[in-house]
Amino acid sequence: MTSQAVLGHRTTGRADAPGSGRPVDPVGGTLRPLGVHEVQITGGFWGDRQRTNGERGIAHVEHWLEREGWLGNFDAAVQGRLPQDRTGREFADTEVYKLLEAMAWEIGRTGSPALEARFAAIVSRVSAAQEPDGYVGTCYGRPGQAPRWSDLEWGHELYGIGHLVQAAVARARVSGVDDELVRVACRAADHVCEVFGADGIQSVDGHPEIEPALVELYRVTGQARYLEQARLFVERRGHQVLEDVEFGRSYFQDDVPVREADVLRGHAVRATYLASGAVDVAVETGDTELLAAVDRQWRATVARRTYVTGGMGSRHQDEAFGEDWVLPPDRAYSETCAGIGSVMLSWRLLLATGETRFADLVERTLFNVVATSPGHDGTSFFYTNTLHQRVLGSVPDPDRAVGRAASSLRAPWFSVSCCPTNVARTFASLGAYLATVDDDGLQLHQYAPSRVSTRLADGRRIELEVRTEYPRAGSVRVVVLEDAGSPWTLSLRVPGWAAGAVLEVDGASEPVAPGTVTVHRRFRAGEQVVLELPVQPRLTRPHPRIDAVRGCVAVERGPEVLCAESVDLPFDGSVDDLVVDPSAPLVEVDGAVTLRARRVVTADAAWPYDPAGPGGPAGPSGLGAGGSPAVGSPSGGSPVGRAGHDASDGGPRQPVDEFDVVLRPYHDWANRGPATMRVWLPTV
Repeated sequence: MTSQAVLGHRTTGRADAPGSGRPVDPVGGTLRPLGVHEVQITGGFWGDRQRTNGERGIAHVEHWLEREGWLGNFDAAVQGRLPQDRTGREFADTEVYKLLEAMAWEIGRTGSPALEARFAAIVSRVSAAQEPDGYVGTCYGRPGQAPRWSDLEWGHELYGIGHLVQAAVARARVSGVDDELVRVACRAADHVCEVFGADGIQSVDGHPEIEPALVELYRVTGQARYLEQARLFVERRGHQVLEDVEFGRSYFQDDVPVREADVLRGHAVRATYLASGAVDVAVETGDTELLAAVDRQWRATVARRTYVTGGMGSRHQDEAFGEDWVLPPDRAYSETCAGIGSVMLSWRLLLATGETRFADLVERTLFNVVATSPGHDGTSFFYTNTLHQRVLGSVPDPDRAVGRAASSLRAPWFSVSCCPTNVARTFASLGAYLATVDDDGLQLHQYAPSRVSTRLADGRRIELEVRTEYPRAGSVRVVVLEDAGSPWTLSLRVPGWAAGAVLEVDGASEPVAPGTVTVHRRFRAGEQVVLELPVQPRLTRPHPRIDAVRGCVAVERGPEVLCAESVDLPFDGSVDDLVVDPSAPLVEVDGAVTLRARRVVTADAAWPYDPAGPGGPAGPSGLGAGGSPAVGSPSGGSPVGRAGHDASDGGPRQPVDEFDVVLRPYHDWANRGPATMRVWLPTV
């Protein structure tokens, strides 16, 4: 849906009411999001993670930012100790801003006075480092440093200011606009508009982020110049305004204008952030063509460039999307930040159109990428999210930062540590991604134990409670707590995988199809609607053009992708020793899913390839079937293996025994120590 009606504005040019609590708050669109004050997660899967993030994760991030000196860079700027005392990469400032955003949402969620004091102390350090003209940044512009804006390809200056603005938007939406961080961000944004406006530098930043940030600041303040600057940045992208680099201009999405592109490409985080900004601009300006372009790119990307987990980005060299169907599980980059960027994009498209396919991808990505990154302790993280671990990982030093993709187990910190801070701000604001309203009622998109309290546009109050153990169990019970006085519509998302779902109202049950199911009535206090989702395990097969997993199956249960880990095997070996039987039933007992499997062994051979059939060509240097030196007649004979061993030491994999392999949620893998792991399981 990309009609003008979809983009019709409810109001125009208004500033946010203080305390709206919404990470994204479009003036136009089909659905109005609810904020962290209106939706509280009260327990369950996401409640546990949100609580761990608030109690441990945010403090962990703050500790490492102080320890690594990235917070201290602002002090060094004030005290004239730059550049000699600066630490971290050119974009280290952004991690401080993302911490502030996480803190702002967490303060809005919990009202913690102790966290408020820590937040204010960090804001004071950032504010003191702001230049008189509004510029904020510790890497450029001072004596001994490169000039401002001298490296738009790699400098991340606008990217940094974008994250500063996002932190200020969070603060404004939970505490109001009369705030020091908001003032800092507005001065910085005014500086950006002056330097990069219509008569200024005709370029963009190598890493998008300023685009959605400026639109959100416009939504907070009502200042149209911020929206116009965001529009300029979106329209300039793709016109070769940045220098070419070794990865090509597609790395920056500067190869093709946003309106003309057919698929997301290049660096996956950059691509999803830019697309998010483009949706924001489209919705605020009523630009149906631009919205349709992003929708087209989303469809193609989901159809051909997205992992079964929802992960995006299959190339390590440039953290980028591969070509169509290039989705190798063992080389999946699937960066955590790209998953968060995907959630940002899909959420905006959902608000603009109301279409449940976007909420489906949000759910898949949250459960299988975002939830996978942090360990159960909340203080260790995956930067990348492989779908196949071939060798045992090594336990990282808990007191040392590691390279971004170098950790085979969750690490406490990274030299490029965008993912821990991104996880922190996402978990803190997660309640705002569960539900929306429109003029007729309320829509539930994600399921968690929660309480919702809001008003419709006409002032009618809606209050309800969601009771569920989802995803462990598929029953979602919605209990109405207050009578609104007149009929309204409750809408529930039925996930795309949920064929066989059942809706129960007033004791009567009926099957419902994937999509949206609605109940329109005057709800009395105490009335309940129950959605039963079939979360039993199911086999999933890949598209035949995904060469890397041809001949494999995956197992999913509800919204969760499952995997096999070597710590669950009944023998001392690797998950690569498994072949599963897809004709055998999946069995679930006490929360554990099992599938019949065989253990196979493969001995080394002199040549790892066989002829295609009778009379097939021999391998190089006279090697024949099974990799053994060809001896005797071409039809076979009695070949002798290497070093005098019998040929049975090589050749095809040989079955050893059968057993039931235990499969567990992918988001939990590697929490029990080093293990080999795979999502896609071979059937031959």
